[in-house]
Amino acid sequence: MFNDRLRGHVAAPLAIAAFLAAASGAAAAQEHAAHAEDHEMAAHPASGQQQAGLPAGAADARERLAASPRHGEWVVVKTGPADSVRAWVVYPERRDRAPVVVVVHEIFGLTDWIRAVADQLAADGFIAIAPDLLTMKNVPADPETGEPSREAAVSAIRTLDPNDVHRQLRAVAEYGMGLPAATRTYGVVGFCWGGGVSFAHAVRVPELGAAVVYYGTSPAPEELGSVRAPVLGLYGGDDARVNATVPPADSAMKALGKTFEYEMYEGAGHGFLRQQDGRNGANLAATRAAWPRTVEWFRRHLAGEARVGG
Repeated sequence: MFNDRLRGHVAAPLAIAAFLAAASGAAAAQEHAAHAEDHEMAAHPASGQQQAGLPAGAADARERLAASPRHGEWVVVKTGPADSVRAWVVYPERRDRAPVVVVVHEIFGLTDWIRAVADQLAADGFIAIAPDLLTMKNVPADPETGEPSREAAVSAIRTLDPNDVHRQLRAVAEYGMGLPAATRTYGVVGFCWGGGVSFAHAVRVPELGAAVVYYGTSPAPEELGSVRAPVLGLYGGDDARVNATVPPADSAMKALGKTFEYEMYEGAGHGFLRQQDGRNGANLAATRAAWPRTVEWFRRHLAGEARVGG
């Protein structure tokens, strides 16, 4: 399954086998109460809600992955002297080289849904890489779904060192930008826990080309001085815990002359892109508005000259 595109970034053979044997992602757990409610709704999806040009919802992710015409593959990226992450890479079908978008998973780990989001980004023209930031934590798979155990994933996420997370994301981005089909530009998009990580990545990595934050908390205003990347925030209107962090960040970014645009979608809940069948249509309406903005943001800010390295 591995080919010469790994180019020396592959971990030891036994470790690779262990990583690839692990199931991809998790379904839901409880950092956010809204996710639990919406997960139950996803078990009974409303028919006809999916449409071309949008990522799959949670209930349809596996089917969409199976039907995708794009090339996706597992890789293992060495991210430090003593650690690696496995990652799901999806390639667009285009004639020229593509920018890279790193997809940061929720608190539930690297699920089929996150992989389906990566597939949609590839459909929109990007090389999408979704790293499993729990690779080194040996989170067990749920025997029924093959996805990470919810409780174990949530517990493991809470033990991650932010310094390690951003180092690993930067290494994954560097791997992606080194692919023959890639440009030397990358963006990051994250969801829930991963949304907060995406904004924080803009704080920590000045070379970042662009960030998109889906319903993730904002950094403290005093941390935002180092941000260079344009940041787009997309939030459910009924998500007061997260949304309370947005106006202070907005004020600070404006005062610093940084680019930060955001939208709060009325009636939509936390996790609306995952649970598009929730909130009596409000989540789907938010998805239809938010995803085109995501794609346009990356196309605008990742196009043109190389942003990182040579």
